[in-house]
Amino acid sequence: MTYCVGILVREGLVMIADTRTNAGVDNIAIFRKLHLFEVPGERMITLATAGNLSISQSVLSLLSEGIEDPQTGELETLFTVPTMVKASRLVGRAIRQVYAADGADMEMRNMSFDVTLLLGGQILGGDMRLFQIYAAGNAIEATDDTPFLQIGEPKYGKPILDRAIAHDTAIVEALKLGLISMDSTLKSNLGVGLPIDIVVAKRDALRAGIRYRIEEDEPYFRDLRDRWSSALRAAHQAIPRPPYADEGF
Repeated sequence: MTYCVGILVREGLVMIADTRTNAGVDNIAIFRKLHLFEVPGERMITLATAGNLSISQSVLSLLSEGIEDPQTGELETLFTVPTMVKASRLVGRAIRQVYAADGADMEMRNMSFDVTLLLGGQILGGDMRLFQIYAAGNAIEATDDTPFLQIGEPKYGKPILDRAIAHDTAIVEALKLGLISMDSTLKSNLGVGLPIDIVVAKRDALRAGIRYRIEEDEPYFRDLRDRWSSALRAAHQAIPRPPYADEGF
């Protein structure tokens, strides 16, 4: 299990991903799930992965080595596609190629072809965009009304984002809320774990302003966790008792 979240606000993009893989209680490892494809001043693309590790690694290899364009015969990578829409389609083609190679054999062994990706970024001449790409290779896009997308284990962190994230949320606040969302998931699901990788990019900067890994002993994240827990306790204690509670008790 994993948890990755992408948040696209007016100021820019926040991408956060954990690093835990779990193939059983005695087979837990750390693998990077948030990847950066960057040519400063020309493009900044981030890709987060969830699902079967072998599938996601195969998809990443194809995106790095190149996939042949059926019309031109040239190899396309995330470093050569001209727009973010074409980048999302390239990721979809990579997923379908991996499925064509491995999907039938996996299904024969009762293994699910399980992979989902978040693709976010900006290419010179285009707008900053954020997509969620499914195992079939199709995609949805974040909008002003729905400025965040999640993959992996979304349910524990989603209520926080639903209540607090809007298109005009400041990018630093979006980062903080994304970390609170991650902390809530860490608290409730042992399949999600530290370290946590972060990429933050301002709109039109065409480079990552922040590329950072939160380790187990990172002081700010530990303080954020403590403050959020204290704030939740204080908030529920400040809410008046239900008016029918006195009668019932």
